[in-house]
Amino acid sequence: MYALLMISTTGSEKEARRVARSLVAGRLAACANVIPGVRSFFFWEGKLCQEKEALILIKTMNSKAKKIMDEIKKIHSYDVPEIIFFRVDKGEKNYLKWMEKMVK
Repeated sequence: MYALLMISTTGSEKEARRVARSLVAGRLAACANVIPGVRSFFFWEGKLCQEKEALILIKTMNSKAKKIMDEIKKIHSYDVPEIIFFRVDKGEKNYLKWMEKMVK
């Protein structure tokens, strides 16, 4: 089993807090940080968009990735929510052990 850092964005800080709380309360994530005030640029339906969003940094284990994707798709307001995982190759060993313990 290995650690993952996942990122997702939401249309508001309130929604980001709701998603973060759901993932941590459900023991799918050890920790989730909400960073409000992110300015995002992207194409959607052929138009260049600029939106104010909130970013969520989610710390979890690879065994929870599928369940996290399912949960976010279920509760997120976007048709296509951002769900991107990064494998954590190194980290403070006690923190990584704590993460693993939190998501069991």
